[in-house]
Parts: sequence; structure tokens; C-alpha cells
Amino acid sequence: MTTSPAEPAPEPQVSFDAEPGSYRHWQLDVQGEVAYLRLDVAEDGGLVPGYELKMNSYDLGVDIELHDAVQRLRFSHPQVRAVVLTSAKDRNFCAGANIRMLAQSSHPWKVNFCKFTNETRNEIEDATAHSGQTWIAAVNGTAAGGGYEMALACEQILLVDDNSSAVALPEVPLLGVLPGTGGLTRVTDKRKVRKDRADVFATRSEGIRGKQAVEWRLVDEVIPKRQWDETVAERAAEAAARSARPADARGVDLPQLQREETPDGLRYQHVEARYDRDGGIVEITVHGPEGHVPDTVERVHELGAQFWPLAMTRELDDLILRLRANERELGTWLIRTKGDVEDALAFERVIAEHSRDDWLVNEIRHYFKRVLKRLDVTSRSLIALIEPGSCFAGALLELALACDRQYMLDGFLEEDSQEGEPAQLVLSESNFGTFPMGNGLSRLASRFYDDEDHVAKLRQETGRRIDAAEALELGLVTDAPDDIDWEDEIRIMLEERASLSPDALTGMEANHRFVGPETMETRIFGRLSAWQNWIFVRPNAAGPDGALRRYGTGRRADFDRRRV
Repeated sequence: MTTSPAEPAPEPQVSFDAEPGSYRHWQLDVQGEVAYLRLDVAEDGGLVPGYELKMNSYDLGVDIELHDAVQRLRFSHPQVRAVVLTSAKDRNFCAGANIRMLAQSSHPWKVNFCKFTNETRNEIEDATAHSGQTWIAAVNGTAAGGGYEMALACEQILLVDDNSSAVALPEVPLLGVLPGTGGLTRVTDKRKVRKDRADVFATRSEGIRGKQAVEWRLVDEVIPKRQWDETVAERAAEAAARSARPADARGVDLPQLQREETPDGLRYQHVEARYDRDGGIVEITVHGPEGHVPDTVERVHELGAQFWPLAMTRELDDLILRLRANERELGTWLIRTKGDVEDALAFERVIAEHSRDDWLVNEIRHYFKRVLKRLDVTSRSLIALIEPGSCFAGALLELALACDRQYMLDGFLEEDSQEGEPAQLVLSESNFGTFPMGNGLSRLASRFYDDEDHVAKLRQETGRRIDAAEALELGLVTDAPDDIDWEDEIRIMLEERASLSPDALTGMEANHRFVGPETMETRIFGRLSAWQNWIFVRPNAAGPDGALRRYGTGRRADFDRRRV
């Protein structure tokens, strides 16, 4: 492998659109209650010029397709109860993230890439935990780095016993960086590998194979090659038999999203964003439901992808991803809602009544949960503006609670119509645990951490409209200026935000958003990602003589040996 150029390669505008007919890197094969998802990376299919995706290595484009496949398996294939993740290439499961891609990429590109791949691995685990779709990694060749991390996201790991295939996390010894998608954390927290063995494993570039991999809990089973196909099919059938996923349900098609994109913003049917490039601001508005609210689960299935909670969630997910990848200088996101409070709550009641007994309603609930989590880990300043005509109620109130600050107008602005109701909030049962954060707590429990009495008091306020003064008294908003002070307060706050270091803000926000217990998920997005991001810019890894740049050249990295 040759070294990459000193300057990062040009980066394209990233689209997260994908569908199985356009996949270049994955083969999705649904066989009744078992689906096979085979990695078959096209070497010439890199998202950016300058590298070849050899040895089933991946870049962001490969993971965009994987994210799409996970979504479609959950929504379009309800009959699938087990998913076998494997490789279409003999003796090579996956070599992980493409090293030349990493070496030539800018720091923000690498960080966004790792964050998205982390989120996609979490989606796989979420499907196993909440959708009745057990994911099984059938490692039919060597799985190194991100390849093993992909397997780690699965509930079971099967390894072929062919005297050569191994699992490995070689980032530390070969590249001077860390496994970028949760490998170190999942080895200890999920696989329960002893920490001294984890240390040996993470510094042994050749990895571990065979019975030792089972003994160390790195895999669940090694299978002789002659029995491979039969045993993998048996394990998938066993997993499928344990699932309560409906066998006769009809799936929901997920059509490509329709959006209008201009230099000044993005507009979908239910979500829109307007850019203020001079101020470094994007104004995001989520429009509540309009028209008749379906009152039966049968009608929800008839609407399918047009059912407002699903349609809105898909659009919001796409917007967050596009803004994170393509609009990095828009550092402050103002989040608004518009619509009727009662309509928003009516849709929520459908979700609350049927999420336990209907597979589709359950999927919609968990999808909105995942999008809120994506918002939680987004490195932007998030500010909720709650004004007359807002519908921050129940599930949509979670958007405000996910923000770093919430400002609620007390009364009406002079230039606005005085008709209708002033700004109001409505708490519902969904604000008390339906959409947990990565720390396992609700956003209210995180907001009022270790104050169970106050959370209990808030639970007594569910179902009624709360005005600005009371919302401030209850601690649900940061401030509630009246019409005289509103514009000046918001302007000054935004100007102050824009004057601060974006790096310092990112670190501050990430620390404030996740209080209380540390989970595997918060460790991956907090501790591990923070260290990886720092290591990515250190000369020992990314400098001209660093391990990432010199990998494959035959020259050893020149390390600065001082510890800090």
C-alpha cells in the first residue's frame, strides 16, 4: 500500500439514499424466516476517489447500504426472525475500515464515518433486542478490525475452523489508533472477555482463531468447514424458533424520500430546514400531523410509510444525517414544531395502545427512539424554541428535551396574531421511559437526575397543557421571556454561542447530555470515541511519519514516546 497524499482528498456531498436494487456491496437474500446478508464489496465502489476497497474493506458508502438493509429487514420483512451476516468472498469475512480511505480523509470525515458506523452497529443490536430479529455473524474468513466489530454487534458469532480464519482488532499495533466502532468496549462489556486477555487480543495483530477464540469468549462457536453451511443454517433456525415475530404479516415498503434541496435549506413533507450561513445556524421545523388521525391499527398498516409518525421519523433521520455530513459549519440547530397539540397526542395514543401487540407500531416506536438517540450524540448546539402554534407534546416534546436549552415564549409577539392559544407543553406517559437515552434513562430522568420526587411530581402533570410560566417553574424550560424580551434574548444567546470554540462546545455538550449511569452505549460514544478522535489527530497516528500514514509502505512508524 502506498502512502496517501498530504492533503485530504475532496469530500463529496453525502447522500444516505439506498435501496436493495442499488446496492453495490451487499447481497440481501430473504429465505422465509431467515435472511442472509452477504458482504461483497466492490473494489472500485469507494465513495471518494483515491482508494480501492480490497479484502472486503469498507467505507461510508458500504455502511450506508448496511443501515438501509437493517431498516428494510425490520419494516419490509416482518416474517424474518433471524439474520445471518456473512461474506460472499471465500476465506475473507471483512478487513474492516479501508486504511487508505482513513489515511487520506480529513479529521471531520473520519469522525463522522466512525459515528455513523457506531450507530449502525447499535441498530443491529436494537433489532435483536426489540424486533425479534436475531442477528448471527457467520464469520467464514478472517474478520479484522471493523470486520470483527461488525460481528460483535451480532448476538452470536460463529467462526469457521479452517486453520487460518481468525478474529482480530489490529488497530493499536498496526495503525496507532483504536478500533473505531466499539470493539474495545464490546469485547469487555458484551463478550465479557477478561481485561488481561482483552489487552493481549488488542495488541496481537494476527488475532486469535479456533478453540482459543471460543475459550476467550471472542466467538461463541468454531465450526469445521465441512459442516459450515449446515450448522449455520441450524443456528439460524434455532434463533428463528425463539422469536415471536409474526410469520404471516405483510411488510411495509419504504420508498425513497422526496425532498427539495436548495442552497438555503432542505424541505420534506413533514420536516424542513432553513440555513443561516452567516450566523452558522440551521432552523429545523417538524410539522405535526394533519387531517384524520387513524384510530385502528388496521388503518396504520394501510397507510404504511405514509403514516405520519413513520414518515416524519424517516425525514428527520435523513435530515440529521445530511446536516451532520454536509453542513458542518452550521453549528447551532434551532428546533421548532408546528401543529395541533391534540392531533400530535392522538397519533401518540395509537403508538401507546398498540406497540406491545403490533409489530409495525413497535418498529415505529423504536425507530423514533433511535433517531432521538442520533440527535443526542450529534455534535451541534441544540436549542428548542417553543412558540404559539408549537406542538411539543408527548413524543414530540422529546425533541425539546433532547436539546441543550429550551426557550418558551410567554404570551404572543406583538406582530403575530393574538388568536389561538399561547405556547404550551403537554407531558405524556411516553416522556417517562418510552424513548430511553443511551444511558438507559428517560430524558426527564436525565434532566432531573437523582431527583425522583420531582420526576414523580411531573408524572402527575401528564395530559394537561402547561403554559410558559408553569413550565419554567417546573424546570421544563431554560427560560420563558415575554414578547418584549423574546427577540433580544434569543439573539444574544445565539451570538454568544457563535463566539465560543466549537471544539469546547462539543466536549461540553457531550458531557452534559449523558448524566448518571455509564452503559456500553455511552462508553462507546463517550469515552472510546473521545479518545479515538484525539488519537486521530496525533502525529503518532496521522502525522507524516505516523502509523496510519506509513501502513503498507514497509517503513516503521516513528513514534514520539512521551506519554501525556
